[in-house]
Amino acid sequence: MSDAIVLEGVHKRYGEKRALDGLGLTVRRGAVHGVLGPNGAGKTTAVRVLTTLLRHDEGRAEVAGFDVRSEAAEVRRRIGLLGQHAAVDEELGGRQNLEMFGRLHHLGARRAGLRAGELLERFGLADTGRKAVKQYSGGMRRRLDLAASLITDPEVLFLDEPTTGLDPRGRTEVWNAVRSLAAGGTTVLLTTQYLEEADQLADRISVIDDGRVIAEGTADQLKATVGGDRVDVVVRDPGRLGEAAALLGEGVSVDTDRRLVGAPAPDRMRALTRTVRLLEEAGIEAEDVAVRRPTLDEVFLALTGGGSGARAPLDAEVAA
Repeated sequence: MSDAIVLEGVHKRYGEKRALDGLGLTVRRGAVHGVLGPNGAGKTTAVRVLTTLLRHDEGRAEVAGFDVRSEAAEVRRRIGLLGQHAAVDEELGGRQNLEMFGRLHHLGARRAGLRAGELLERFGLADTGRKAVKQYSGGMRRRLDLAASLITDPEVLFLDEPTTGLDPRGRTEVWNAVRSLAAGGTTVLLTTQYLEEADQLADRISVIDDGRVIAEGTADQLKATVGGDRVDVVVRDPGRLGEAAALLGEGVSVDTDRRLVGAPAPDRMRALTRTVRLLEEAGIEAEDVAVRRPTLDEVFLALTGGGSGARAPLDAEVAA
């Protein structure tokens, strides 16, 4: 079975600016693949190339086995796109919007109506009646947008920063909808700036910067690039930070502002119990002791140079 999305050495330039600089990306069928990157990294440009909205200058780009340049019509028949901005008409109701999208896709009145009903039910919008979309909450509106992108039951769905501007409730609603799609076998390419979103949804994640992939792997694999688990201790008395640091051994970090001492924890439970025991024996009172894994935020900052424009020295694909 061929991969759902393939990019090999893709370049796109706007004058002297390189939006994509040899971008390479492969997404297997039925997967949710996250693409992370700072503003201007090339995420939206890549989506526009893959959805036939923009022609690339060099390289190979295929979706569902078809070349996006020479077989654009075949690609468009097999994809759905949810962009950063709402595509629905706010004066119409949800059903009216979906029926309109169905007619635009030449489904015919009866089939468009049936498909609209299926999608409204699927995304928990069946009880909205003919209420205008402008009266929907942000999460409801994005779910309707998502439903509209699925009107033709596409093989591959592109979600370009789908939860930008949503509150936590609305974001969770969209996440649940994406999980449902993935469970049904739809291939999803998700671009996002929300690290938690990629962590929650993606089977595999590519980090891009300056138009190329600088790291790729599962969330756990990417987190491993910035170090393993750590045990963190918040010391009540800042005057005893040095003493606590000496107790925890090698690889210790100290944050005086937060009264925090951190140390590597290769064995999570053993490190936790050992730390608590050592602190008690030394009479050092701790406000909090916790073992934590690195976050995708730390990965992102390490790989992209903390947003400064300078690339950190982590520039290799993580082995699968």
